[in-house]
Amino acid sequence: MRAHDDFIRVAPRMSFSELGIAPAIVEVLKEQGITESFEVQAEAIPAMMQGKDVCCRAPTGSGKTLAFGLPLISRCKPAHPRYPTALVLTPTRELAEQICKVLQPLARPQKLGVMAVYGGTSYAKQRQRLEQGVEIIVACPGRLIDLMEKGMLKLDDVGTVVIDEADRMADMGFIDPVCHILDNCSGERQTFLFSATLDDEVSVLIRKYQDHPFKIEIGPKEVSMESMQHFFWTVHNTGKSRLASTAVKQGGRSMIFCRTRRGVDRVGKELRATGLEVATIHGGLSQNQRDRAMERFIHGGCMALVATDVAARGIDVEGVQCVIHFDPPENGKAYKHRSGRTARAGAHGTVISLVQPPQKSEFIRIQRQAGINVNFTSPEFGKLPEREEYTPSNRSRGGPKERGSSVFRDMAAKSGGGSLQDKVNRNVERAFSFRKNKSSNKFGGKNRSNSARSGPHNGGKRPGNSSGGYRKGGGRSGNGKSQNWKQDRPTNGKSQNWKQGQPSNGKSQNWKQGRPTNGKSQN
Repeated sequence: MRAHDDFIRVAPRMSFSELGIAPAIVEVLKEQGITESFEVQAEAIPAMMQGKDVCCRAPTGSGKTLAFGLPLISRCKPAHPRYPTALVLTPTRELAEQICKVLQPLARPQKLGVMAVYGGTSYAKQRQRLEQGVEIIVACPGRLIDLMEKGMLKLDDVGTVVIDEADRMADMGFIDPVCHILDNCSGERQTFLFSATLDDEVSVLIRKYQDHPFKIEIGPKEVSMESMQHFFWTVHNTGKSRLASTAVKQGGRSMIFCRTRRGVDRVGKELRATGLEVATIHGGLSQNQRDRAMERFIHGGCMALVATDVAARGIDVEGVQCVIHFDPPENGKAYKHRSGRTARAGAHGTVISLVQPPQKSEFIRIQRQAGINVNFTSPEFGKLPEREEYTPSNRSRGGPKERGSSVFRDMAAKSGGGSLQDKVNRNVERAFSFRKNKSSNKFGGKNRSNSARSGPHNGGKRPGNSSGGYRKGGGRSGNGKSQNWKQDRPTNGKSQNWKQGQPSNGKSQNWKQGRPTNGKSQN
């Protein structure tokens, strides 16, 4: 049972020295142009430096990375080979790489190593780094469990865990893997959780894996639609790319969202044909291609970024003046996520939906779900706000752009056709099959009793916490749902094919014998 949560009011701006950050780290921040803390940093850092668990609801772009990164580095202990002492869990490889790049220069004065761990990269290189001893691991759940399965790292010494974008973890089906990882960390750990919302499955993580957390709430609970100017233009399919090009040229730096990879490629090609410089991103591109595309957009090398739906969550790029829904979003929630790429940090933005006649009823439903009521009109370019010139920032992520935050490259790795759930399932990292917990396991023996540490294993909770872990009751979670994910059966009854990046379509798990679920040989 959790104790009373502390709710936070707006705090005055403070220097990082006043927050207890070491002078060498403060000097690195100063070189990056960051001298004062933002609200989430001023509230979170003191509690974290005191050793408290913290759960924080804050929007992307509020300065969360420095909020957890500075205390993480300040309290981090030296690591032995293959035994990291701090862990940051994140849903996508782009976000993992981005956080790693922010933490590395700050960790250097403390002689701490920082390493990003995600799929699609060399096991050999990761093994080599881990054997040298790395203190801070920034990881996606799938690859991290891969390395645990292979015995390439152990989590017994992890004293601080950060769960970033916890709500997106839930959306992508990562909650059970995250629980599995937490259960293999030290029972004496400190846990930080950051999320856009603190309800539903995120609240389960808070209840089971945090001890009397200090609660912080920054900004509105939902993306505000009031700071954006919404347009719903009725168009014909053949003229959509031309209209989008004109809107970008007049409205300024834009993000354009399509539902499928093929749509992104087609729209990008059509926009280039109009003389517009654009970059495209979807899951069919290599990591280097996605990185180069984001760098072009971040540094002003192109006017527009064309992306798939999955890219909408978490991305925070400076100076996005306009969002264009080239294809309809899945629902009102997706509309908010896409649209939230503009109007950041108190700025205003423009959101344009290109509506074909058969799609009008769908957009009416989306408006109702998003809480807006806008008339459908023909294209009215004269009503678009005047385009503003964009000056790229070279400073690192840590807060809104006026505070020296860097541009975010928080793009999801996979996307494609079909439903949003199918896209999410294809995005999930490959991981080996989880095994049933026994008295001894290959993840470092975390399920056995260990009187030298904190007494019998209690599901990853700290000693004395009465709520227990999710394995309590013979593999059943505290909410009564069976923990069938270890046997490749998630709690919703669908097969757990996420380990191969396959959608949960109920097909057998023949991949373990080298036979994919489509029946074709795995040659």
